[in-house]
Amino acid sequence: MRLNNCLCCLLLLALITGCASAPPESAKAVRGIAVWDMEDLSPMGDGRPDLGGLLSAKVIETVKGKSAYDVVERERLILVLEEQNLGTSGLADESTRLRLGRLVGAQLMIFGAYQVIGGQMRLDIRLVEVETGKILKATEKTVSAGDLAAWLNAAAEAAAELVQ
Repeated sequence: MRLNNCLCCLLLLALITGCASAPPESAKAVRGIAVWDMEDLSPMGDGRPDLGGLLSAKVIETVKGKSAYDVVERERLILVLEEQNLGTSGLADESTRLRLGRLVGAQLMIFGAYQVIGGQMRLDIRLVEVETGKILKATEKTVSAGDLAAWLNAAAEAAAELVQ
């Protein structure tokens, strides 16, 4: 009788543990990521309006194509910015941008800046955890300042490095 009870318990235990499995890939939580416009830190400005937005668009395209992250749309960030009555001057503070990221459901953010000095353009971008403000990865690319295609390629390569 006692042997039967042990066998029943072992069989039940095997059945329970056999049914437990890892959740399928589709059931795993997808992390949201927000991408901010690249900031122009050139000493005299580079004279090219909307270049930060263009570089950010390339970063967004790369993140969408090469990762499992859900990209938070820029319009949603702007809407939350307006709802919080924060002017664009408030975006200069990284902690404000992190707070906005939290409000739109992003767990990660990509910040960056570019500088044109002499004949070179340097792009620095970083992947930041919204909850802690910790920089998870950072990368830098330097290309010829006169080659816009190289700028966009640099943005794509840098973004791919961050999300791999």
